[in-house]
Amino acid sequence: MKAFFSTVLLSMVCTSYAQEQAKAGEATEKRIQALIGQMTIQEKVSLLHANSKFNVSGVKRLGIPEWATSDGPHGVRAEVNRHDWAYAGWTNDSATCFPPGTALAATWNPELAYRQGLVLGEEALFRKKDVLLGPGVNIIRSPLCGRNFEYMSEDPLLVSKMAVAYIKALQSKNVAASVKHWLANNQEQHRDSVDVTMSERALREIYLPAFRAAVMEGGAYTVMAAYNRFRGEWCSENDYLNRQILRKEFGFKGVLMTDWSAAHTTVKAALTGLDLEMGTDLKDYDQWYFANPLVKAVEEGKVPLSVVDEKVGNVLRVMFNTKMIDAHQREKGKMNTRDHQQAAYHSAAEAAVLLQNNEKLLPLQFDKLRSIAVIGDNATRKHCSGGLSSEVKTLYEITPLDAMQQKFGSKVKINYAPGYEKQSTFNEGNNAGQAAAGNVNWKLIDEAVAIARESDVAVIFGGLNHDYDTESSDKQNMNLPYGQEILIREVAKANPKTVVVIIAGSPVELAGITQRVPAVLWSWFGGMEAGNAVVDVLSGKVNPSGKLPFTLPVTLSQSPAHALGNFPGSNLKVHYEEDILVGYRWFDTKKIQPQFPFGHGLSYTHFSIGKMAAGKTVYGKNDVISVKFTVRNTGSVYGAEVVQLYASDPVCTVLRPEKELKAFEKIFLKPGETKTVTLQVKVADLAFYDESKKAWNTEAGEYILQLGNSSRNIFQKVKILVK
Repeated sequence: MKAFFSTVLLSMVCTSYAQEQAKAGEATEKRIQALIGQMTIQEKVSLLHANSKFNVSGVKRLGIPEWATSDGPHGVRAEVNRHDWAYAGWTNDSATCFPPGTALAATWNPELAYRQGLVLGEEALFRKKDVLLGPGVNIIRSPLCGRNFEYMSEDPLLVSKMAVAYIKALQSKNVAASVKHWLANNQEQHRDSVDVTMSERALREIYLPAFRAAVMEGGAYTVMAAYNRFRGEWCSENDYLNRQILRKEFGFKGVLMTDWSAAHTTVKAALTGLDLEMGTDLKDYDQWYFANPLVKAVEEGKVPLSVVDEKVGNVLRVMFNTKMIDAHQREKGKMNTRDHQQAAYHSAAEAAVLLQNNEKLLPLQFDKLRSIAVIGDNATRKHCSGGLSSEVKTLYEITPLDAMQQKFGSKVKINYAPGYEKQSTFNEGNNAGQAAAGNVNWKLIDEAVAIARESDVAVIFGGLNHDYDTESSDKQNMNLPYGQEILIREVAKANPKTVVVIIAGSPVELAGITQRVPAVLWSWFGGMEAGNAVVDVLSGKVNPSGKLPFTLPVTLSQSPAHALGNFPGSNLKVHYEEDILVGYRWFDTKKIQPQFPFGHGLSYTHFSIGKMAAGKTVYGKNDVISVKFTVRNTGSVYGAEVVQLYASDPVCTVLRPEKELKAFEKIFLKPGETKTVTLQVKVADLAFYDESKKAWNTEAGEYILQLGNSSRNIFQKVKILVK
């Protein structure tokens, strides 16, 4: 009886809360309409275009404040001048710098994404920013895309889970997220002119889910339209994307803004759903498409006033949601606290992926080492300030050599040699500098070989930098630049106990390395705490638990877009011929062996997985599948395993991938500890998009659930039947 009354009471509380929320929403809408009713057309339009690089005008007489946006997917960008891109020279705008998108996704831990969102929200508030331009949720389609390091993963479910957590946390601090880049910005080459086409099925199954989740689950307040065209129309004026899908299907009631200078017209953009024009070059803001030309279009009857009112309402709604207008309800924010820095450290440490550990060379036993050779430009290079719009001016940045010396320099002789030199010079929109980065400096290699020969262990910090992983340019190939492969070969000859640490945000070719060295660790661009995190992983203070968020091909030609010859397209057109077979879906379906599969990552401990059991064997189409199993840490150190549940549809009327990720969870376990894990999948999520019916279709029949810790390492399979 007590349980009954508790249930009734909980139901009443929930109903009461929902009613209160509905009333509050109605009251806000009345306030929005009242404000719109008091504005002149000029005041309305002033809210729909920038008045500087990152700001939008308010209406002072009505208490509507100026809107401040900022770059900042993984750290709030330093202050730039209002009307040019030069930095303003502030002394209080150094921000906490987190590892970027691929590193965050490599943690496979939405809790870390949530923590990052909280920190970014607090720092944005401190800097008086209202909109943070991120996260980037585009799919990693090609290993060469310059913005892969921001874009998280090739898998829509993994991107969705991480993005939703990030957005919810950020917006809980009354800072709006701006989910980008809507849509199909999967390359930087010709990004402002290329026309992307793909099947409706690829759109629905691969490229839309993260945006859908960001809006419908994360409640994202703003979305940023991409530079490119989609099916012949600019993304900023694409009725199908913006009116039909974003507004009607997703129920988006926030602000659709342009990427900087991505508007092309006044009337068409206004009618097809764009709300806010942001930009770069023109300084006469009154002449922008959504400035005086929009006023004129209304006066000439080409754009109904109601359309302008709709846009103003969207802007005001975001302002009310983030308490900009009721500013007394907002927090002050915080900057660079110890908690913020620790959050950045934990993200970097948990992102590290142990790709290979032959002979159990890692973790390094520093208490037994007399000397260590630290080799590589990336041992001393700082990366937070690169990547263009994602660059962060950070209070400090610990490099791997810094951390090694601080932690072990008093006990172990540390011999450093650069090994290779950075020969490329980045110029925005031009990757010609990359071509000059293949020269081998034998003098530096000889120096590195000499210290490797006289040291107990050699650790080479190689990979890329932000001349390669950057906005505005794609990589030209997957090669390690600056002669690194030769360096690694020669050092490994001199000292077989060689560890290679790859610092990069996108795939690089490792085929010539994995056979030469026993251990390979991928540590990404690690943010301000990069060095502390990677050295703690190397020493065993932290047990690596990251998993690859993308497939690492043996060669570029294995990757689907390149195997089919449709990257970066021709004549400013690119067709996604690989369709739904992106990333591991291609490799697994085509039975192509990658260098390392999606979801792969080793540990210093071992895990055993108990027998997987589904709740039942037959399901209806509205059911939820629950699978239960145990995970046990059978090793001697604390660690974490990421269990991954994939699904297959072996008999179907259309081509299905060999398997698709449907659920995952990261489990932390002490030595000897066992936990029971339950993963749930809606039967509806087993569906494919049926182009003939223009709807999702869960066909009746047999499905196979596959449990593993990568797309290629499957422990168990269970068959179920869907009626």
